[in-house]
Amino acid sequence: MKNECYKLNPNRLVAFLEKPMKEFTKADILKAIEGLGIEMVNFRYMAHDGRLKTLNFVIENLEHIDEVLTSGERVDGSSLFPFLEAGSSDLYVVPRFRTAFINPFAEAPTIDILCNFYTKDGEPFEMAPEYTLAKAGCAFREATGGMEFEVMGELEYYVIAEKEDEYLPADQRGYHASRPFCKYESFRTEAMRLIAQSGGLIKYGHSEVGNFTVGDLMYEQNEIEFLPTTLEDAADQLVIAKWIMRALAYQYGITITFAPKITVGKAGSGMHIHTRVSKDGQNMYVGPDGLTEVAYKTIAGILDLSGSLTAFGNTNPTSYFRLVPHQEAPTNICWGDRNRSAMVRVPLGWSKGCGNMVAHCNPLESDTPHDFSHKQTIELRTPDGSANVYLLLAGMTVAARHGFEMENAVQYAKDRYVSVNIFEHEEVLKRLAVLPDSCAASADLLEKDRALYEDKGVFNPHLIDGVLKDLRSFDDRTLRADIGRDPQKTLELVETFIHCG
Repeated sequence: MKNECYKLNPNRLVAFLEKPMKEFTKADILKAIEGLGIEMVNFRYMAHDGRLKTLNFVIENLEHIDEVLTSGERVDGSSLFPFLEAGSSDLYVVPRFRTAFINPFAEAPTIDILCNFYTKDGEPFEMAPEYTLAKAGCAFREATGGMEFEVMGELEYYVIAEKEDEYLPADQRGYHASRPFCKYESFRTEAMRLIAQSGGLIKYGHSEVGNFTVGDLMYEQNEIEFLPTTLEDAADQLVIAKWIMRALAYQYGITITFAPKITVGKAGSGMHIHTRVSKDGQNMYVGPDGLTEVAYKTIAGILDLSGSLTAFGNTNPTSYFRLVPHQEAPTNICWGDRNRSAMVRVPLGWSKGCGNMVAHCNPLESDTPHDFSHKQTIELRTPDGSANVYLLLAGMTVAARHGFEMENAVQYAKDRYVSVNIFEHEEVLKRLAVLPDSCAASADLLEKDRALYEDKGVFNPHLIDGVLKDLRSFDDRTLRADIGRDPQKTLELVETFIHCG
């Protein structure tokens, strides 16, 4: 029976070890190395630039790799985190066994494992992205009596390839297109398969609105969306997914980009983050009467810190070419249910009023009611692919906790609810605050709110200083106005940040 439980799992290590990833131990990794003929191990870890780094090990024998897995390895932290001084920058990277997966691209059989950073004294490195996220989750649980802040991400991206003349969809009409109108459906499905093999919990994939051509090049927008899971697992899955998608694109001979904006007048790419608060397996966002106080408090906290959250979720100048009025990307601080012009959205849920749709659609099915309340999420639509995923999710967790600590949080959220397209109702638009329009403005808001992020030791002050320095280095306070709606200048700017995040 145990074999049956895991035989369909796409992660080969799960299938071989017959246990979930969260239960992997060092002994399991050694067993897999011997049983699957593994020849190499790769350590992977997130640096300040938001990308995975790699350290390769050739396995000499079990004793050798046992020592590697036990001790970790020393790395130069000043090359990974620019705010560290070279004279005191040695760090250790130590593997988290629950993240292990078979590398889908390696020529020799290889296991990859994500790592945590530790100092020379064996203590967690306070400014490490993964430790910052862990601290944020711990502080949230303590403040809410044991509730868990769970998330899922949406990865929007463009494929850039040589233009094909046959079956081109109408400009900006690519949403959920099928092959042959969607040229790179096979790339998307192959990426989904490899992400699932690495442990990613995928909800679905589809083509998105954006498609256009420039000269001999074709730009096609797609999206892969994940399922809700724990904070740390969600972050791990997103960064592994981005690495897999780029490596696969390299094999295909195409370019993919998570850049927030490609050109003027075309759909930008976001990295929307859905949230869920749970306790004892129950979704705390919904109750008998709809949204609960927990939901309103979470919304309030995210709204109140939404401006400074852009410091973690929108980290280069092109981010603010996406966040412009009259597009689907948000510009004003508000929320709504099913309203895509809102910054925070409560998407369509499977309420009791829906009845049993599957029985209506399929008369042979039972008409027994189902509880789908676990599906209800609250979505932040601001972030994009430039984000350091760990820091963004840590910031959102701080914001959600802030909502539980605010006075009159429920009323604060209700006052910022919108039920209309805000750009078609001037009286609504006038009462709503706006998001920053540049990295420089984002830095100003982070500096104003930094005490909230540093509270309970979640964000180290030196880390905040580093983020502020990065944002201000772009000197982009008037850049959006300077470039205006010039497509050529926008494309030149995009080239600088084409592989952001």
